[in-house]
Amino acid sequence: MLRAFAIVPMLAAIAINAMAQDYRYEIGAALGTSGYLGDVNRGNFMRNPGGSGGGVFRFIKDYRGAFKGSLSVATISGDSKNESYAFAGGESYSFSSTLVDMGGQVEFNFFNFGIGSKYKNLKRLTPYLTLGIGATMASCSGSTAFAMNLPMGVGVKYKLKERLNLGAELTMRKCFGDKIDGLSDLNSIKSSFAKNTDWYSLIQVSVTWEFGKRCRVCHYVE
Repeated sequence: MLRAFAIVPMLAAIAINAMAQDYRYEIGAALGTSGYLGDVNRGNFMRNPGGSGGGVFRFIKDYRGAFKGSLSVATISGDSKNESYAFAGGESYSFSSTLVDMGGQVEFNFFNFGIGSKYKNLKRLTPYLTLGIGATMASCSGSTAFAMNLPMGVGVKYKLKERLNLGAELTMRKCFGDKIDGLSDLNSIKSSFAKNTDWYSLIQVSVTWEFGKRCRVCHYVE
């Protein structure tokens, strides 16, 4: 009889662990704000905040890391009248630009992210670091410019349910091009692939859904 009572909690624990499945992929949407640093704003990247939104797709490598692909649309703007310095000749300049951002990033979680077996030391909440490579298309004053960008940032993930995640992320994107604000080679200073002043930020909140169960054979996890 005592053995029967001992088996019951063991079966319950196995059932709970079996319910906490691991998934390969994650997809969802992100929404937030955007900012700009460049020739028309050299101090506060959120001085003239814009809007941003897009889609997110992740390949979940394991509990500590993931590869993310994203596509975002954002708006940025600036006005030299808000700056303490003046352009040569005393001119002023303002702009509004629409950006299309596409790229991939690697994410590193500080903790094992997930819900399930205690022996895996899974956490429902984890901060993470991210770094990647991307491309930007900017439309400003009737002209279009293209540039590669380097996204780098920090974020936090929270698992609302087994397959439903909430995230928040701040990334700064270094542009290897000098025309997302419609200005280039300001004051006759020649820019180059690596030497320019254009950056933009994305601060986004995302909701994602996991899918694609991993193959399980006995205790082996693919």
